[in-house]
Amino acid sequence: MKIYISADIEGVTGTTHWDETDRKNLDFKEFQEQMTAEVVASCEGALEAGASEIWVKDAHDTARNIIASKLPREVKLVRGWSGHPFFMVQDLDETFHAVVLIGYHSPAGSDANPLAHTGSRSLAQVKINDRYASELLLKAYTAALVRVPIVFVSGDDGICKEAELLNPNILTVAVKQGVGNSTVNIHPHLAVEKIRESVHMALEADVSGCRIQMPEFFSVEITYKDHADAYRAAFFPGASLKAPHKIQFETKDYFEVMRLLLFVT
Repeated sequence: MKIYISADIEGVTGTTHWDETDRKNLDFKEFQEQMTAEVVASCEGALEAGASEIWVKDAHDTARNIIASKLPREVKLVRGWSGHPFFMVQDLDETFHAVVLIGYHSPAGSDANPLAHTGSRSLAQVKINDRYASELLLKAYTAALVRVPIVFVSGDDGICKEAELLNPNILTVAVKQGVGNSTVNIHPHLAVEKIRESVHMALEADVSGCRIQMPEFFSVEITYKDHADAYRAAFFPGASLKAPHKIQFETKDYFEVMRLLLFVT
């Protein structure tokens, strides 16, 4: 059984301020260790469920955050950004049995996490078919494109609720809740325990029940904080400027959505 794990940091228990997510700051080390611990727990749960091969994508910022020496020997760690449109699930393909998302967070425009965003922090919001698009939604559609189900999500309470709305069979562990510019977090050790147990349970179940139904058409709206970014992005082939801060793009091919996001965010 071959498993793909994508890991971010803004949905890790404890992270509250942007300083804690930036490797250049002293605050980062504590949360780098917790991000690593939550990833290790997900790997251990997968191995207990029978996984023989695990790929982990470090999917935060520089993509050079996870402490590799703490991972199980069965893991292949993908660091850095290749430039492929799959981005946070780089190298995901039909050979994988399931996808696990660790440390994911609510989308730009949400109040469920003070670190809520979608892709670049220069974006005010991203919508697909009039639905606020989180990084979870973007990766869920990407996984569906290669016919691999997402079976587990950990992160803030808002993103876990979104996962359950996408498909109620997806197991989740909410490790934190946003309140204004603060967070309420479960204990780091408890987060690790819950993630290990839940990933194990998710992979022992029939993962086919976690598949996502892909829309037949994609209408994408991207709103930028800076109007100049929107003006520049509107020159992407197929994109148009709909308002000073907003572009629109439409397609039947989700890969084209991922290509758009790679170049305009």
